[in-house]
Amino acid sequence: METADVTGWETAVLDGGPADGLRLRVPDRPRVIQVTYPCQVEAAPPGVHAEGVYVYRRDHRVGSQPLRYGFDIASP
Repeated sequence: METADVTGWETAVLDGGPADGLRLRVPDRPRVIQVTYPCQVEAAPPGVHAEGVYVYRRDHRVGSQPLRYGFDIASP
């Protein structure tokens, strides 16, 4: 029995894009992972912030750990 069968968490690695090589633990093999980076905002009203959004999609050809997620340049 694999650890993933017991805990529901698996190791994944991101390929390409700004988070290339990042390793993380994911529950239940999500189809998409979203990575965000804070942006500097000039003269914004109090409480306003902006984030860059990057999307990684699971490579369904990989069935064992580490799962692979590839950068989707066309998203969001």
